[in-house]
This record gives sequence, structure tokens and C-alpha cells, in this order.
Amino acid sequence: MEIRWLEDFIVLAKTRHFSRAAEAQNVSQPTFSRRIKLLEEDMGTTLINRQTLPLSLTPAGDEFLRLCEQITERVRTTRERLQAMAQQQASKISLAAPQSLISQFLPQWLDQYQLRDQVLPYLRATGWLAADYFHGLDRGECDLAMCYWPQARLDLGFELEHYRYLILGEEAFIPVCAPHSDGTPRYALPGTRRSPLPFISPHPRAVIAATLTAHLAQVPVQAHLITMNENIQASNIKELVLQGYGIGWLPLRLAEAELASGQLVRAGDARWDVPIHIRLYRPREPRHDSVSELWQHLESCLGPASIE
Repeated sequence: MEIRWLEDFIVLAKTRHFSRAAEAQNVSQPTFSRRIKLLEEDMGTTLINRQTLPLSLTPAGDEFLRLCEQITERVRTTRERLQAMAQQQASKISLAAPQSLISQFLPQWLDQYQLRDQVLPYLRATGWLAADYFHGLDRGECDLAMCYWPQARLDLGFELEHYRYLILGEEAFIPVCAPHSDGTPRYALPGTRRSPLPFISPHPRAVIAATLTAHLAQVPVQAHLITMNENIQASNIKELVLQGYGIGWLPLRLAEAELASGQLVRAGDARWDVPIHIRLYRPREPRHDSVSELWQHLESCLGPASIE
């Protein structure tokens, strides 16, 4: 049974005439009559008294008409509700970001600019690496991409002329490790050639990996590290570091609570800290007007120094 058969029956009950009902439903009379017949067969009873002029409903037809009206009304209201939900979802701006930014930066940023009802985090992107964010923008999989980016000029191998960005804030990736029982660091930079420090490393294709390598090359003292693990998620690096498996560079926001409680300690002084920008990227030609409107709003709030 199809919903349109129920609608046919309602129209026939109102017009009491097959030809006029068929015309109202924009079908030929033979097609309309066949659908009413199929409906009766499906219900297992006669619904229309064809011996009267105009047509009349049988007692079963009267009962069935009330059911048809209830069902079609519920379908109509449900369809309207779903369409409204779809329109509301379509107006949402999808934002891709690494897990550490989604958990430690994004909530406060959305609240600051009152964007919780407009911007929807794209959670499938939490495991993406740097290039994936730009592929996601190109494919339309996300509207915006929020990511860490080096403050110093560094060639990361990306062609960025097709994108615009805003600088939303700053972060520092700091070296941390688990402490000894006396609170001193279990692993302290720079280590030695004979005893390199076990290193829980970011993924080689992550922006922070290239940024960290460039930063360490500029520190006058050479760091001696031996990679024990490579991980996409900063939270996974944090977990391994907490368990004492080595040293890791974590966003300060992600490590603040554990530093305050003493579960983590700095593994080196400020010269080992890696300054990072938090950038928001979009295609130069956004697909939705809502993205352009949001961008203009952010530009006015952040000022010229943050705009590219």
C-alpha cells in the first residue's frame, strides 16, 4: 500500500466521482480506478459503493476514511518537520579540526563568537593529517578547517593560493614527561648521544612534526631523541607520556591540568617550546553564503593582523 493510494481515497470520498477525483490527482481515470481497486484488494473489503449516484462509502469505507486522514496528516506533519530539520542542517557550517582543538579550544571559541548554533564540528576529521584538511575543503566535505600552523615561515609543501585563513589564536607545544617520585622530570632535555630520550612523536606528516623538527634545529643545544612511537592524536601522545614511556610535545592547553596536578612536568625550559598559530582556513570561493557571512564577522572581530 502506498501513501498516494490513501490520498486518492480521500479525494474520491470528497468528490464522490471517479473522473473528478482522477483529474484532481492528475492521473487518468483508468489508472485512478485501478489504484482504488488495488487498495480495496489490499484491505480485503469493498470501500466504495459503486451502485449509487453519486458514489458513497460503505461502512468499512467510512472507517477507512478516518484512518486515511489520520495517516496522511501524520505523514504531512512529519515530512514538514524533516524538511525543516534538513534546512536547518544545511545552514550549519561544518568545521574540521584535530581532536585536541575540538576538546580544548573550539568550545570556548564558539562561545566567544556565539557560534554554537551555526558551526557544527565535523568529527570524522579528528584523525586527519594536514593535507587531509585541504582535501576535505576541496571536496566540500567540510566548509572550514581549523588547524595548528607554525608561526615561523616554513615550507610545508602545501599549495595554499586557493585558500584564505584567519589567525584565531596562539598555542605552545611544550615538552613534558612523567615525574620521578621527587617531582623531577623522568626524562630531561637535551639527553645525550649515549642515552637518547625516548620520544613519543607526532605523525611524520603532521604539521607539528615538521614544525618541531625545524624548531629543534634552531636550538643551540642538540636534542638527543629516539622515537618510540608515532601518533596522530595529541591525546594519545599524552596518555603514553603519562604512563612514563617517554617525552612528548603537547599543546599547553591539553597539558595544563596534569601540569597543575603534578602528573606531568616540563622536560625542558622555554627554549624547547614550539610556538604555534591556530588558523582557520576556507576556500577562496566558499560554497555557501553563510560561510562568507561568518568570515566577514570574524574579520571584523579579529582585525587586520589576523587576516590573510
